[in-house]
Amino acid sequence: MLKRLLNLFTSKDSSKVSGPTTREGAVSIPRDQHSISRKNISQAAIKIIKQLEDAGYSAYLVGGGVRDLLLGNHPKDFDVATNAKPEEVKRLFRSARIVGRRFQIVHVRMGREVIEVTTFRGHHDDSSQHAARSEDGMLLRDNVYGTLETDAMRRDFTVNALYYTLKDFSVVDYCKGVEDLKSRTLRMIGDPATRYKEDPVRILRALRFAAKLGFNIEAKTAKPIRELGNLLLNVSDARLFEEVLKLFLGGSATATFNLLREYDLLVHLFPGTDIALKAKDEIGANLIEQCMINTDKRIRADKTVTPAFIYAALLWPAVQQQFKLLSGQMTPAQAWAQAGTNAINQQLTRTAVPKRFLIPMREIWDLQQRLPNRLGMRALRTLDHPRFRAAYDFLLMREAAGEALDGLGVWWTNYQTANDEEREQMVKELARQGTKTGGSKPRRRRGPRKPKSDTASSGNE
Repeated sequence: MLKRLLNLFTSKDSSKVSGPTTREGAVSIPRDQHSISRKNISQAAIKIIKQLEDAGYSAYLVGGGVRDLLLGNHPKDFDVATNAKPEEVKRLFRSARIVGRRFQIVHVRMGREVIEVTTFRGHHDDSSQHAARSEDGMLLRDNVYGTLETDAMRRDFTVNALYYTLKDFSVVDYCKGVEDLKSRTLRMIGDPATRYKEDPVRILRALRFAAKLGFNIEAKTAKPIRELGNLLLNVSDARLFEEVLKLFLGGSATATFNLLREYDLLVHLFPGTDIALKAKDEIGANLIEQCMINTDKRIRADKTVTPAFIYAALLWPAVQQQFKLLSGQMTPAQAWAQAGTNAINQQLTRTAVPKRFLIPMREIWDLQQRLPNRLGMRALRTLDHPRFRAAYDFLLMREAAGEALDGLGVWWTNYQTANDEEREQMVKELARQGTKTGGSKPRRRRGPRKPKSDTASSGNE
């Protein structure tokens, strides 16, 4: 793999090409020294760059798109950096929309694609009028514009500070990002602690990129992560929810979750889960691992993944722990409902969870209580529930995690493929076996109680 990566930056006949050249403090890697081909670049991004250049501005492909192309991957997103101000970009493109408060960016829609266009950033100390910090050092406002060089220095990691120009098809590297690509190293630009304080989400980005790319986090970049993890509490719950989804929906959820545990960041993102896992809930940990493995498989197969299912798994250890605490204080049904509520309320202190995900998440949990109860018409009614499939998958995941469920997953697997007569026989067999596998038997209705006669009430007991 390393040999293949090194070959990406060299031509087939190195004796016939010139090496990288210095360009205003940067290394400029010519077309014949790198592997980027325009046919692998979004045509929308190319059109935007050319239109900006035709209008007299400088424009480059930048960031993860350039990084992934150099690694031989196929980027999903392409970003553009330019010296045009947001308002100037908006005037050039009818479909442009300015978004963001902390730092304004422009979304330019072309067909089905949305290309993110940013203005070159400058050093925030240069203009207090357009930049503001919190007491913790977090940048609250950062609309300070600069040059290509200052923009490179303001980016987070060296491998994300690479620029591709259509003028001569070269790659511009100010921060030795190409060297770090070759050595598979994730390195923060500038002082890591300061950069994390400016934007605590960079902590999560460090783990996400390390997991996604299979890179090692450079020692100085890694050192402040545990100590500064509490700064994530300063990030808005809505933004944190979106960043958590990026952690688990990028195709490397398993590796990302392991890094979150390694750097002790779960306590800041999923406090209830962190408490349960630190109490040695091995089955809960196994279930989350199974969820992450399955999620990665679905992403690789280009299948949909719902955040409701991921959050249902991530919070399951917290729900189970709450249920154990409450079981002696109320009925099982009440304890289960309250356990789910407590786990959700605790989670909402850290990340937002939109109602469109909260409702199906609770339904998945509630169906775990209904799945064992299969006598009478209960199994058929459960099968008809709109959230049955997700709950069934969750049940299989619980079994794979090591939870003893007395063959419940196999029973439901067979029930789904059985015909009506076979299903009826399966339920009758449960009734013959008793309540252990079929759930509680339905209560026999009692008729109105007959009034006791004087003779009966005074009879011998």
